[in-house]
Amino acid sequence: MVKAKSLLRAARRAQTNAHAPYSRFRVGAVVQTARGRLYTGCNIENSSYGLTICAERTALFNAVSAGERRFKAIAVVADEKGYTSPCGACRQVIWDLAGNVDVIMSNGSGDVRIVKMIDLLPHPFGPKNLKTRRRGKT
Repeated sequence: MVKAKSLLRAARRAQTNAHAPYSRFRVGAVVQTARGRLYTGCNIENSSYGLTICAERTALFNAVSAGERRFKAIAVVADEKGYTSPCGACRQVIWDLAGNVDVIMSNGSGDVRIVKMIDLLPHPFGPKNLKTRRRGKT
């Protein structure tokens, strides 16, 4: 089991860098690698909402661009009453890049919920679905 408190502290620090002038919905995230390294991310909005990037993807992309490929957990924080779980796009990216990691969520009151990624994405599409088919076989 990962140490949720230290990951959530790092995610809260990342949240302070969020650029959310339109929604005012500030999110922070941190991903922990198999070696114990932490990579943070925050949401970064754009006036064309489709070009906005979520905190979870920012954290994962920071880690991957630094050469990381194996992960233990991802933590997500927001200042809402409920838990902010990763959106659909982030769930797909987390599954592809990190697999069935622990997803640690904390709300504005500091309450914590930990679930496995498979619980958020119960029927995932991933790299195994794209295996190269042999000639003549379907």
